[in-house]
Amino acid sequence: MDSSHRLEALTYAAVYLKWINTGQIPCLEDGGHHRPNRHAEISRLIFREVEKVLSRRDTTLQEILVIRKMQPCLPSFKAEFTASVPLTRIRDIAHRNDIPHDLKQEIKHTIQNKLHRNAGPEDLVSTEAMLERITKQPGQYSEAFVEQFKIFHNELKDFFNAGSLDEQLESIRESLDGSSLSMLSSFLESKRELVRLDEKHNVSETERTGILVRTINSLNALREVIANGLESGLRNDAPDASIAMRQKWRLCEIGLEDYAFVLLSRFVNAVEALGGADWLAENVTVKNVSSWNDPIGALTVGIQQLGISGWKPEECKAVGNELLSWKERGISEIEGSEDGKTIWALRLKATLDRSRRLTEEYSETLLQIFPEKVQILGKSLGIPENTVRTFTEAEIRAGVVFQVSKLATLLLKAVRRTIGSSGWDVLVPGDAFGELIQVDRIIPGTLPSSATGPVILVVNKADGDEEVTAAGSNISGVVLLQELPHLSHLGVRARQEKVVFVTCDDDDKVSDVRQLLGKYVRLEASSTGVKLTASSSEKAGGVSPNKLPSSNTSSAGATSSDSSASSIAVKSSQVKEVGPTRGVIPLVDADIQTSGAKAASCAQLASLATSSTKVYSDQGAPASFNVPAGAVIPFGSMEMALETNKLMKTFTLLVEQIETAEIDGGELDKHCEDLQKLISSLLPGQDVIESLGEVFPGNARLIVRSSANVEDLAGMSAAGLYDSIPNVSPSDPIRFGHAVARVWASLYTRRAVLSRRAAGVSQKDATMAVLVQEMLSPDLSFVLHTLSPTDNNHNFIEAEIAPGLGETLASGTRGTPWRLSSGKFDDTVRTLAFANFSEEMVVGGNSPADGEVIHLTVDYSKKPLTIDPIFRRQLGQRLGAVGFYLERKFGSPQDVEGCLVGNEIFIVQSRPQPQ
Repeated sequence: MDSSHRLEALTYAAVYLKWINTGQIPCLEDGGHHRPNRHAEISRLIFREVEKVLSRRDTTLQEILVIRKMQPCLPSFKAEFTASVPLTRIRDIAHRNDIPHDLKQEIKHTIQNKLHRNAGPEDLVSTEAMLERITKQPGQYSEAFVEQFKIFHNELKDFFNAGSLDEQLESIRESLDGSSLSMLSSFLESKRELVRLDEKHNVSETERTGILVRTINSLNALREVIANGLESGLRNDAPDASIAMRQKWRLCEIGLEDYAFVLLSRFVNAVEALGGADWLAENVTVKNVSSWNDPIGALTVGIQQLGISGWKPEECKAVGNELLSWKERGISEIEGSEDGKTIWALRLKATLDRSRRLTEEYSETLLQIFPEKVQILGKSLGIPENTVRTFTEAEIRAGVVFQVSKLATLLLKAVRRTIGSSGWDVLVPGDAFGELIQVDRIIPGTLPSSATGPVILVVNKADGDEEVTAAGSNISGVVLLQELPHLSHLGVRARQEKVVFVTCDDDDKVSDVRQLLGKYVRLEASSTGVKLTASSSEKAGGVSPNKLPSSNTSSAGATSSDSSASSIAVKSSQVKEVGPTRGVIPLVDADIQTSGAKAASCAQLASLATSSTKVYSDQGAPASFNVPAGAVIPFGSMEMALETNKLMKTFTLLVEQIETAEIDGGELDKHCEDLQKLISSLLPGQDVIESLGEVFPGNARLIVRSSANVEDLAGMSAAGLYDSIPNVSPSDPIRFGHAVARVWASLYTRRAVLSRRAAGVSQKDATMAVLVQEMLSPDLSFVLHTLSPTDNNHNFIEAEIAPGLGETLASGTRGTPWRLSSGKFDDTVRTLAFANFSEEMVVGGNSPADGEVIHLTVDYSKKPLTIDPIFRRQLGQRLGAVGFYLERKFGSPQDVEGCLVGNEIFIVQSRPQPQ
C-alpha cells in the first residue's frame, strides 16, 4: 500500500477492531457459517502485515501508535484455532447426557451455533455468564460438566486473547532464557507481594510504596527484555508457529504497558495521599531531597515505557537520562556562586517541562489521527454518539501517557513552589485591556468578525514566525499556552508592535484563564508577575500609553488608530531607493544604501571585532569576538536577473497587484505564490558565483541571509520575516543559486507583504540584498538583550542560549533556552532558566552542502552549560562583556545574535533593541 494512504487504512482498521472488541459492533450471523478458524486466519494475516509495517524504516510514529491499538483486538491464531474445526469442546458439552435438556438447547443455540457461524467477543461474554450461572450453587450440575465448561471458557479466553497478564506471561515462559526467566519470576513475585499487601491492614505507607516502586522497576526491566526480543522483526519465511509465538510476546509486551498504567496510577495516588506537591516542596532541604527519589524514579520509568512503545524513543532516552542524572546528582548548598536549591530546582524544572511536552505531543498526535476517522466510521456503522465523541479522549486517558502527564505535572507544581515561580513568563510587559478570546494560532482571519473592539488572545500554539497585528490591529495582548524563547521572531515582533505578551504553562493558571473567556479583562504583566482580571470597557477607556509607568510598556486597550503605522514603522519615504549594482561587495565595504542595514551592521561588527581583542570588562572578562567572513550580493541583483530573463514586466505587474489585493478570498495568497514562483526560477549571474569563489574557498560551507531595506531598522526589525538558507556552497552553483533565489523570493511571502502593509511601506519600495557568510558549526548559539526587556534594567544583560545553530532560538521551537543574567558593572551571573529544547540543529561534517541541517536529540546531562557551574559563569561574564561593548559602540540597547565555536565567540548580527 502507498505510504500516504497507509495511516488512513490502519486508523480505520484500528477503530473497527476496537469497536468489535468492545461489543459496539456485534458479530451477527449472516448465513455465511464462518467457523472460528476463519477469524484466526484473518487475524494471522493482519498481524503479519502490521508487524512488517513496524519493521519498515519509513514507518511513522503515528503508524506505530495506531498499530499498537490494533494488536490486542486480534484473536489468537495458534494451531488449535486454525484447525478446520476449532473449539469443538462446546459441541461435546452441548450433547452431554448429564445436564438438563433445556440447558443443552440453550448452550447449543446461544453459544455453540453462534460461535461456529460468526464468532465474536460477545460469545465470551455469554460463556462467562453461563459459567457464573452453573457454578453459583455447587452441586447443582455434575462436576464433570462444570469442569469441561471451565476448560472451554479458558480455551475461548485464549482464542480472544482475553487472558490475564499473569496467564499471558506464563504462556511465553518456555520461550525465555535464563536471565529473562529470572526477570519474569521477579516481576510476578513483586506483583503477588503487592496483592498480599493490599489484603493486609496494618501496612505502613513506606512499606507499601517500596513494594510498589520495586514492582514498577521489575515491570520496566521485563518489558524492555521482551521488547528487545521483538526488535528483530518478522522473517518472510517465518512458520505459522513462530508467528503465533510472536503474537504472544507482543501481547505480553502490550499487557505489561497496560499494567504499568495501573501501577503508576497507584503511585501518583500514594504521593497525593502523602501531601502531593506541598509535601514534596516542604521536603526540599539542603543536601537532602530523598523524598523526591521515588517520584523522579517512577517518572523515569514512565518515560521509558513511552519509549518502549515506540513514541519518540530517542527523546524518551534523553529525558530518562536527564532525570536519572539529576536524581543521582542531588542537591548542594551552593553550586558555583549560586544558591544550590534554586539551581537544583531550575535544572529539574527544565526536564520536567520537557517530560510534559512529550506527553502533550503524544496526545496531540492521537487527536490528529483519530477524531475525524472515528466520526466517519461511527456515523456509517450507527455507533452511539457518546462513544464516537469520547473515543480519542478515552484512548489517551487509558494509556501510560496519562499517568506520566499527571506525575510530571505534580512534580512541576512542587518545583514551582520550591523556587516561587507562578508558571507565567513575560515576553513583553505592559497593561492591556480587551475581550478575552481563545484561538488555536495567531493567523489572519482567526478573529471572529464580531470582535471589533480591543481583544486579548489566548493562543494554543505558535511556531514563532507569526506577526500579531497581521492577525488584527485590535489585538492588545496575548496569552500563549506554551513556552517560547524571548528572542524568537514572534517575541521580537510583539515588542516592536507593543503588544503585551505572556506565556503560561501551569495547568491551574490556564484553567483560571479559561474561566474568563468571552469577558472583558485587564492583563497586567511586569517583572513582578502577571495578573489577568475581569474589567469593564468603561474603565479601560481612559487608559492611554502615555499614562503607563514605563516607556517600554505596551499600550493598554489600544484601538487600531492607537497602533497606527506611523508610530511603529519606517515609512516608505525612509526606504532607500537603490539602483542595480553588479557583482558582489566585500563585507567590509557593505553599507545601508547598497546592502541593507543587516549587512551594514555586519560590516561594522567586522571592524569592531578587530578592536575588541584589546577590550576587557572592569572585572577582567574579555569582550573579544570574531565575525564570520562574508560578502554581499547587493540591491538590484534580483532586478538584474529579472531583466536578463525578460521577466521584469510580469514582476512589476504582480507587485502592483499585491499592493491592493484582498486578504480574504485567496487573492493575496495567489499573487504572493505567483511572485515567489517567478523569483524562485531565477539564478544570480555567473559573475556573482565567480566573485564569491574569490572570497571563499571552493569547498566552503556558506549561509545565505536576507538583508532587505525593510529589516533591522530602528522602527522596523522584521525579525525572521525573510529567509536564511544554511549549508550551501558556490562549488555547486545551481543549488547555491536556488538558495539565493529563495532568499529573494521571501520578500514576497504573505507574512512579509502584510507586515509591510501594516508598517505603511509600499511593496514596490521593498528590495532585497543577500548576505553570504561563512557557515559556522557552533556548540551554542545565543541572543543578547543589552537592556532587560522585562524591567528595563540598564545594569544587566540577558542572554538566551540554545545548543547548535541559532534557528532553534529564532523559530518558535517548543522549549526554553538557557537564560543568564550578567551584570554590566560587576561579575554577577545569575541562572534564570535551563534549556530543554528537544533537538539541536547542526551541520554534518560529512553531509552535502544541500541547504539542509541535521536534527539531533539533546541530552542535557552531557551539556557543560547545564552541569558545569564554572563554565556557565565564565560564559555569562564573557557574553556580558561583549554585549556591553557593542551597546556602547552602537550607541543604544542592542539585540545581539552570535554563537560559541569551541572557545571562540562569533557575532553574526546586532540590531537596535525594540523599545
